Amino acid sequence: MTEATLTSTSASPTARQVWTRTRGIVLAVVILLAAAVAIAAIRSGAQHGRLDPRSADPYGSRATAELLGDREVSTRVVTTLDEARSAAGADTTLLVAAPDLLTDHQQADLRAATKNSGGRTILIAPDSPSLGTLAPGVTADPAISFHSTLSPSCDLPAARRAGSADTGGIRYSTSDPGADVCYPSDGLPTLLRIPAATGNGDTVVLGAPDILYNNRLDKQGNASLALQLLGSRPHLVWYLPSLSDTSATDAGKKTFLDLLPSGWLWGTLQLFIAAGLAALWRARRLGPLVPERLPVAIRASETVEGRARLYRKANARDRAATALRSTTRTRLAPLIGVSPAQAHAPEALLPALSARLAGDGQALHALLFGPPPSDDAALISLADQLDALEREVRRS
Repeated sequence: MTEATLTSTSASPTARQVWTRTRGIVLAVVILLAAAVAIAAIRSGAQHGRLDPRSADPYGSRATAELLGDREVSTRVVTTLDEARSAAGADTTLLVAAPDLLTDHQQADLRAATKNSGGRTILIAPDSPSLGTLAPGVTADPAISFHSTLSPSCDLPAARRAGSADTGGIRYSTSDPGADVCYPSDGLPTLLRIPAATGNGDTVVLGAPDILYNNRLDKQGNASLALQLLGSRPHLVWYLPSLSDTSATDAGKKTFLDLLPSGWLWGTLQLFIAAGLAALWRARRLGPLVPERLPVAIRASETVEGRARLYRKANARDRAATALRSTTRTRLAPLIGVSPAQAHAPEALLPALSARLAGDGQALHALLFGPPPSDDAALISLADQLDALEREVRRS
């Protein structure tokens, strides 16, 4: 068989084409990175986070720490459970900024260290996950307070001196008859002081962190209440639970799903339901498919080019090669006296084609019925060879 040699065209994009296609994305990424670096540089000064005594932002607590310092109360920030446990003592107030972030194991260890220490432990807005361990006998009400500013309505000296304060948040109830219940909202207190069973220690449960925020410290009696609660001992240890704490990796018997907040699980379920409904909506079929005439005539060359681009985008070289070989066999069959029904049968097509061209049957079999090409260059070469074969048959 005689094969025509044609100049093959490279299907690989040039470096210029790659840059032209991707320069917009690269520019967007560079702008985002530059903006992130600029924002981080601007905000990296005095901002450390919510309820952080080093932070000067509206929801930080630097103002509280500085006022305590003026009263010779030292403030130390710790981020690990070991540091918090070792700091517990009769002359220390331990403030836990986010009790609900602690695992069950961490809560039990912290309670064991503070229960008989003789110091004060302050829990900021604890809820059901942590109350049972850190403040036994205290339960959180499901309904929070609708009022942020409340009156003391109790005999606790610190509350009576401070007067009204922004303690409205989580409401509590306790079974301890010796507890001080203050700042009630609809009959349930938002501040509790539970004395220790032995010694002079106690635990303070605060339903909202507002009295510690920089932007709320000068409102109502917030500053007075905060300074009295946090300044009852000469040393204040401010515990900010951190995910980098190695003790947080011990989840006990909890599984990964147990550690996820319930809102995430419900949100994921809703997303799956929405995706299923969207799939049903987009896949609906109200009847049989009806062919419609195109509003304009499309040239065959445009159709071929469009389908070729789709094949290339999907890397469907096997389907493209199959279409090329099938079409070539269909056109060759009537030229060599083979019926259209036998055009795709190698035992009928190849003998007639070999007799017509006096060529190698194995080469013809590999060309017309062989495996799919391995890359784009091989696909282009296959198309060139099939085109050359058809022209040779027509000339013979």
